[in-house]
Amino acid sequence: MKRIWQLAIMLTMVFALLVGCGQGDSQKSSSDKTNSTQTTKNTSTYPMMVKDALGNNVEFKEAPKKIVSLVPSNTEILFALGLDDKIVGVTDNDNYPEAATKKEKVGGMEYDIEKILSLKPDVVFAHESNAKSVEAGLQQLKDAGITVFVVKNATNFEETYNTIEQIGQITDKGQKADQIVEDMKAKVQEVQDKVANVKQRSVFVETSDEPEIYTAGKDTFMQEILDLANIKNVVDDQSGWFKIDSEQIVKRNPDTMIVMEDYVPNIVEKVKKRQGFNSITAVKNDAVVQVNQDLTARTGPRLADGLEEIAKAVYPEVFK
Repeated sequence: MKRIWQLAIMLTMVFALLVGCGQGDSQKSSSDKTNSTQTTKNTSTYPMMVKDALGNNVEFKEAPKKIVSLVPSNTEILFALGLDDKIVGVTDNDNYPEAATKKEKVGGMEYDIEKILSLKPDVVFAHESNAKSVEAGLQQLKDAGITVFVVKNATNFEETYNTIEQIGQITDKGQKADQIVEDMKAKVQEVQDKVANVKQRSVFVETSDEPEIYTAGKDTFMQEILDLANIKNVVDDQSGWFKIDSEQIVKRNPDTMIVMEDYVPNIVEKVKKRQGFNSITAVKNDAVVQVNQDLTARTGPRLADGLEEIAKAVYPEVFK
């Protein structure tokens, strides 16, 4: 199931083009917070109407008291906002924080609608990445009188910040959401400051093992992370997530190799032993590093930690 979920994330990201890469306090799009009534920036006033990722105006008469989350990134945001006691259901793929593993499970790639109904949530936070494929189930929830809010599939840091603030607004956790975003921006700036003057190194990032090795080119979330960390992507002449031959990796000769897959035992040693890889600089210098894919694939509060882990993998000396 873990393998299937990782591939689903990867295929979604193929179509997720970067909209922007700005740091700092850019103005939030009005479409993210449509007609939301607030007395101050951090205080939500109900009822409120918020437009979701599919363009639906969703009304919240009060802060939700019982919540179901249908994707790990939503779950991580909700827990970070301090809503543990209000979360009644999560997916089989939710493994962070540890408290999420103890919640009622409502399915993995497919959802158990009857189970969700039995939990009687005030709101179900769905996700744009799979909203179409589970459309019938979401409609069944709506027909039963349950509020369904489809969260945007964030394609960069700025959209991730917006998502955290939006969920914070809906759940009356605006102040906490602002603090999370502030902390994330501070971590991003800290990483950028550390790598600002390094001699740039190149990297190859893979998310699946041979024979079908997938990597990220330009116009991907991973490319934004590499740009922020002052790292040269050896496949930035191609777009999106794509399959690449081992021979091409050898030819491009990265200084560092980052492997994301955690479903293969001893994956780092296995990568080093691939045919012809002993000529790659990364292998010669023992610079093949495994990084937790969840840190960069889940667009939530840990995304800045993912940036730091990628930067550490390539420039370990500046993080000592």
